[in-house]
Amino acid sequence: MYTHSKETQSKLTPDLAIEILKEGNDRFVKNLKANRNLLQQVNETKTGQFPFATILSCMDSRTSAELIFDQGLGDIFSIRIAGNVLNEDIVGSMEFATKVVGTKAIVVLGHTKCGAIVGACNNVELGHLTTVLNKVKPAIEAEKTTTENRTGSNAAFVNNVTENNVRLTIEQIKEQSPIISELIAENKLKIVGGVYDVDNGGVTFFND
Repeated sequence: MYTHSKETQSKLTPDLAIEILKEGNDRFVKNLKANRNLLQQVNETKTGQFPFATILSCMDSRTSAELIFDQGLGDIFSIRIAGNVLNEDIVGSMEFATKVVGTKAIVVLGHTKCGAIVGACNNVELGHLTTVLNKVKPAIEAEKTTTENRTGSNAAFVNNVTENNVRLTIEQIKEQSPIISELIAENKLKIVGGVYDVDNGGVTFFND
C-alpha cells in the first residue's frame, strides 16, 4: 500500500476519501490488513505529509482511527478527545487539516458504550472533566424519545445521545468555521458522522 503523495491526494474526491475509509473498516472487521511497510512509510513521509481525511474521535483506547480504518502513516489526521466533543483548538486544527494540507473528508466518529457519554448522562462532575462532559449536555437535551430512566444505565438512551452528539458536533463545526463551510459549499470537502461499535469493530456511517 502506497503512501499518499500531493498528486494522489489532489486527485481524490470527498466521496472517494470516505469510500477508502469504509473499505478500510471492512478490512478491519474481516481481520484483513492492507499490505504496507510502515518503516518505508516513515521514509516516504519524512519530507511532507498528504493525508486524505481528518477524523475526530473519542480518546477511548479502543477507537484508534488508524487501526479501525486500516490506514498507515501519513494517511489521516486523527484528533481525539473524550466524547469526541468540539472546542476552538479542534476547529483550528481541522481548518489547518482541510484548508492548508488538503484533506478531503472530515469524519466525526462516536462509539458505543462511550464513558464520556455515560458520564454526562449520569451528571458526573470531576475536576476539569466536568467541562468536557457539559459539552455533551445539548445532545442529551435533544434526545426526546426516552421518557424514563434517562441515565447512563439505559443503553438505548446512551446510544441515542451518542448519535445526537455526533450530529450536533458536525453542525457546530459548520457554524464555527466559515473556512470549512466554504470548502463544503465548493464540493472540495465532505463532513460525515458515524458510530464505531466496540462489540464488533464496525463503523456505521450516517446517511444524512
